[in-house]
Parts: sequence; structure tokens; C-alpha cells
Amino acid sequence: MQWGKTRAWGHERTNFMNTTVLLIIIANVAISFKGFKDRLFFEKYKFQIGPIVRGEKIRLLSSGFLHVDQAHLFFNMLTLYFFADPVMRYIGTPRFLAIYFGSLLAGSLFGLSFHKKEPYYSAVGASGAVMGVVYSAIMLNPGMNLYLFFIPIPIPAYVFGVGYLLYSMFGMKKQWGNIGHSAHIGGAIGGFVLTILLYPSVLMNNRLIVIVLAVPIILMFIFKDKLERN
Repeated sequence: MQWGKTRAWGHERTNFMNTTVLLIIIANVAISFKGFKDRLFFEKYKFQIGPIVRGEKIRLLSSGFLHVDQAHLFFNMLTLYFFADPVMRYIGTPRFLAIYFGSLLAGSLFGLSFHKKEPYYSAVGASGAVMGVVYSAIMLNPGMNLYLFFIPIPIPAYVFGVGYLLYSMFGMKKQWGNIGHSAHIGGAIGGFVLTILLYPSVLMNNRLIVIVLAVPIILMFIFKDKLERN
């Protein structure tokens, strides 16, 4: 995911590095670089169906702090940097952390469910947690616009949210690229549900955007059997 900047609350704003976000980024960088240098460490803590089923549940969380390479790490952390602040401004740091780690776990559990027949399936990355934060930010602040690199016009954040989730659904079915599409979907669902639970007034304040973001999630569950590989 690549971003330029965001526009929120009807005016352009500059994101600042909140201490909580900084600590999360530092943890991701430190653990990821440990994984880059130590293959045994990487293999021990990555998401992999077989070991998780056998009881290594720590992988459901630890895999969210490992990344394939520096580019993977950079774009996940850059996305987190841009979208974390709107969430914290609306609901505070404790609930932001609940959404981040809840979405990370939701992404892993969704991947575990979808790939349950593939013991060697593996994945790493903070994408599930980050997608949960992205979905939460859009729900809380539907007026957000994104300025993607090389695209000079603003794109409504909700358009990206719906579009990227649909892309992830088809990517999961078609196995497009070396990407954990199931983690994106699970993380988005986690962020969606947790935002409603932790900040229920969003249903009244931003009802239309909640409905719009709910559509691809509902479609995913309706067609879940068709998305799964036999």
C-alpha cells in the first residue's frame, strides 16, 4: 500500500508521530530485522498452518511483527503512520490498541480458517492489523481523502477501502502474488466490528459509510464457499 498524504476534517493536516505508533513501528522494525538476519527465528514465529494447529498459537500474533523484506515493512508502517492518528483522535489510545491487536488476531484467525487444509501455508506481516486501522479510520472519519503517489487527484478513502477489500477477495481466490490476502480481509473485518463495538455512535454519526463498508464483507461471507479452494 502506497500513500502520499491524507486530508481530514475538511482541511489538509500533517500527521504527527504519536508515541504509541512510534513504539509499534519500532517493535515491527526490530523484530522484522531480527527475522531478516536469523532464518531460524523467522521460521519459528511466522504464521504457518501446521504448527499453529499443533499448538503454537503464539504465531497468530508474532507473525504480525515479521515481514518478508524491507519494502514490505516500509509500506505497512507508512500506511499505519497515516491512518493511526484519525483513530486515536476519535477513540483514544487504549481503544486504538484494541483495534490494532484485535485486527491482527482477526487476520490470522481468518487466514487459519481459510487455509485450514493447507498445512504448509505461511504468511507474515502487519497487514491484518493495518487494514483494521484503515477501516476504522474510514468509518470514524468518512471525509478522508488519499493522495496516492503519482496520482495528483484525491481519492475518497472509502473508495479505497471497498476496492482494496474486493481486490483481496479475488486475490485470495486466484492466489495473486505473494500476498496474504486473507489477512487483509480478516483484519478489515476485525477493524469494522471492533470500531462498532468500541464506538457504537459511529452507527448513527456515519451510518451511510458503515453500510458501504459492510457490503463487501457481507458479500465475502455469502460467497465464502466459492472463494475457498477445494
